[in-house]
Amino acid sequence: MIDKAKNLAADEIFLDLEDAVAPDAKAAARVTVAAALAEPGWQAGLLGFRCNDWTTPWTYADVVEVVGGTAAAGGRIDMIVLPKVSDISHVHALDLLLCQLEREHGLPVGGISIDAQIEDAAGLRQLDAIAAHPRVQALVLGPGDLMANLNMRTLVVGEQPEGYDVGDAYHHILMSILIAARAHGVAAIDGPYFRVRDVEAFRRVAGRTAALGYDGKWVLHPDQIAAGNEIFSPRQADYDHAELILEAYQWHASAAGGSRGAAMLGDEMIDEASRKMALVIAGKGRAAGMTRSGQRFTPPA
Repeated sequence: MIDKAKNLAADEIFLDLEDAVAPDAKAAARVTVAAALAEPGWQAGLLGFRCNDWTTPWTYADVVEVVGGTAAAGGRIDMIVLPKVSDISHVHALDLLLCQLEREHGLPVGGISIDAQIEDAAGLRQLDAIAAHPRVQALVLGPGDLMANLNMRTLVVGEQPEGYDVGDAYHHILMSILIAARAHGVAAIDGPYFRVRDVEAFRRVAGRTAALGYDGKWVLHPDQIAAGNEIFSPRQADYDHAELILEAYQWHASAAGGSRGAAMLGDEMIDEASRKMALVIAGKGRAAGMTRSGQRFTPPA
């Protein structure tokens, strides 16, 4: 799995020491993860691992042994996923430990970021404080543990609880995470969908958070990557239209276009709010490497 992961088209890859590893295997898994992160050939933009949460006896050793072992072997760790963040003190504790390790191993202090996984009601109540910490780069929904913590009546991680037939049972949770992330300039990431062979169900669930404005979604299997990349990229027509709005508004707002803050683009009025919305869609398309195929703006004669 580790060898295969090196060449996957995911933006971020982390190796797991938490739920994927049985208690008796924790110590050996640290050695495996540190060695893997020190190997060359990783294609992901961000690389790291998920430690165990601070309520367990394993967190300290996870961080010390993996960060230290990887640094000593010349590898890289860009981020650590910190699970079950129910209090800002969990982030402070990891930050203090990382500061010492970074100094000890000659790494840039603050260079290893934290993806804070929100998995219970207490964590939801502290979203602003968690997102505001300078080491946190992302808030991540942890759906399985959160569903259990809230006593939701379902056994399928990521699916609507049976009997909830109006709206989305997770809408408040998703919007709370999204609002805190946007307020503090960090990424909002949806959690995994466990039925890894059902790609269409993954597309359906991922489409909801992509529509809200989430930046991405965890995948558990390579079959989910292509679908995730497609869903979290704009549709081609939307990307083309966003670029067209930006071109048109730039001209209309210029002296040559009459310095107008509001103008018509076909049958559509565009203004500064239109420009900001278009920047979001165009930015996502550019980040996804999309190529424009629609019409270009031509100033009126």
